[in-house]
Parts: sequence; structure tokens; C-alpha cells
Amino acid sequence: MTPPLLVAGVGNIFLADDAFGPEVIRALEHRPLPPGARVHDYGIRGLDLAYDLLSGYATAVLVDAAPRGHRPGTLSLIEAEPPDGTVPPEAHGMDPAKVLALATHLGDEPLPRVLVLACEPGVLPDDDDLLPGLSTPVRDAVGRAVDALHTLVPALLADPAGPLPPLGRPVESGRVHAAALPGTAVRAAEDR
Repeated sequence: MTPPLLVAGVGNIFLADDAFGPEVIRALEHRPLPPGARVHDYGIRGLDLAYDLLSGYATAVLVDAAPRGHRPGTLSLIEAEPPDGTVPPEAHGMDPAKVLALATHLGDEPLPRVLVLACEPGVLPDDDDLLPGLSTPVRDAVGRAVDALHTLVPALLADPAGPLPPLGRPVESGRVHAAALPGTAVRAAEDR
């Protein structure tokens, strides 16, 4: 039986702050989430994640680095809207919008509610440059992301379609910036 909720770490561990998602998943080994949540590090395996999104989850939380115009280390919670056909599906790589488009293309089942717990990166090298290790602000955000997941996951397990709980003040407050994924809306990371 499929658990009701998937927490998916995404990112490349060799591309500096892009390793944020896998690092949060690793930190959850020491502070496990409640039963009913499956926690998995997908790394850069977008096809695996696309198929898993079609496995009957009610909700999926993708943990990823996403440039959104904030100070490095800022956490945001984004609710992704279903793909509208403008983003081409891609079987290789881990662009969340393309993974959602691929999942829609692969199956007839509806996608789960998809949220992205995003961290503003400070260092993202080109694909040709390997640079393992997180920058200091993003490394400091890993613990805050674990705390946020411990607030978010129980609420989503209780009511997958319900309102999102406040996760506290972001590191940087101010006006809403465009979301990292095309066709997404900012939901719960702004100042409360």
C-alpha cells in the first residue's frame, strides 16, 4: 500500500547548493517524520520521481534548491499547479516542472498535490563544474527545513487538501517573488 505522503529530496550533490534536497533527506534520518510519510532521495533521477508521483500519493513535497530572488538560505513553500502542457516532458534531469509534465504524460492518473519546499541557493555552478558541498547559508537552512517538514507533514497527513500551516518567518520578508516553477503560486512562506 502506498503511504499517503511522499517527501522527495531532489538535486545534484556535485553542484554545490543544488544538493540541498538530498542533504535535508539525510538530516531526516536523525529526526524521522511520522508514519505515513515516505522519505526518499531522488537526486537527479527525474524519471523515477515521475513514476512515483503516479503511485497513489495524496501529497508530495519536493525539497529542492530554487532561485527565487531572495537572500541565500531563504526557505519558501510553493504549491505547484498541474502542468498546462506548455512545459515539455523530459526523462532526463530533475527540473521539477519537467518532472511534473513527464508524470502527466506517462499516466492517466491524477497527480498528487505537489508542494515544493525551496531554498534560495547561494552557489550553483554550471553543469560542467563540479563543486560538492553546500554554501554556509544553505547549510544553515537544512535544519530549518527539517523543522518546517515536522510542522508541514503532520498537517498534510491529517488533511492532504487542507490549508498549509504557517512555517514561521522567512529569513527575508518583503514582496512576493515569482515562483521557481512555471505556473506555480506562493502559498505559505511569506510573512505571517
